[in-house]
Amino acid sequence: MSAARPDGALLRVVKRSLLPAVAAIRRRANVLAAVLLAGYAGAAGAADITSYAFVERDGALRVQGRTIHLYGIHIPPTEETCRTFERPVRCSSRAALALEFKIHGFVRCTPVERRADGSLTAVCRADGTDLSAYLLERGWALALPDAPFEYVALERIARERGVGVWGLPVERVPPRR
Repeated sequence: MSAARPDGALLRVVKRSLLPAVAAIRRRANVLAAVLLAGYAGAAGAADITSYAFVERDGALRVQGRTIHLYGIHIPPTEETCRTFERPVRCSSRAALALEFKIHGFVRCTPVERRADGSLTAVCRADGTDLSAYLLERGWALALPDAPFEYVALERIARERGVGVWGLPVERVPPRR
């Protein structure tokens, strides 16, 4: 006995019944591809910002024309200190001067959020060093309540060591004449 071959009419019926299912699968695949591409485009829009950084008086960074605040920290206002050994003389908060001392060239910032004023909050690194952690370790910043555990620990260590804002006030040195 030979196997029965489906005739053309039966094959057409089977194809017609499968066509809606195949079309639905294709639609779902297209939607999934669109979602994945949109996610990829969104991630590309939040790409790292790498460039030379200027440190502003409040400790924020100016990178590629954008104001970037360091993630997870608050930089408390301190008296302005002047670097009289440099020309031109540079006066700024101690945290800003510490950042200038650390940053030698380019920084790499990974945006975390956009603030209402249009500035960014980002995790920034200079020579591989997290700048927020750098300031916390030296006592020139406070960890925010939602900061990573590492930041909170670094703030506590600086407080125990009595450095930065946790230390004794430093007298201003009169400028040389």
